Amino acid sequence: QVQLVESGGGLVQAGGSLRLSCAASGRTFSMYAKGWFRQAPGKEREFVAAIGWSGGRTIYADSVKGRFTISRDNAKNMVYLQMNSLKPEDTAVYYCAADSDLAVVTSGGGSWGQGTQVTVSS
Repeated sequence: QVQLVESGGGLVQAGGSLRLSCAASGRTFSMYAKGWFRQAPGKEREFVAAIGWSGGRTIYADSVKGRFTISRDNAKNMVYLQMNSLKPEDTAVYYCAADSDLAVVTSGGGSWGQGTQVTVSS
């Protein structure tokens, strides 16, 4: 089983940037697909981005394409979400997810972290 811990959230003005990190422990993390989801107050959790185990394949929600970049460092057991040009509607708790199957990650399955709050002020 994979344990995930997110960090890097905070308060930022619209147009600013943040970089979220997700540290993982557990067996064969480097072979797992990873993803980021978010949940705003009063809304359902939504998919943000995902990356295959080798980093060769990435998938993004339309709402973040061109602004967010997902990456990973298997040597450090880390996955990142670089968020640029942030908007107030990006405000949410951001969660890291992992599974051996990329399709499971993108559908909301797998292991999850506790989340990190991102607040974008207008």
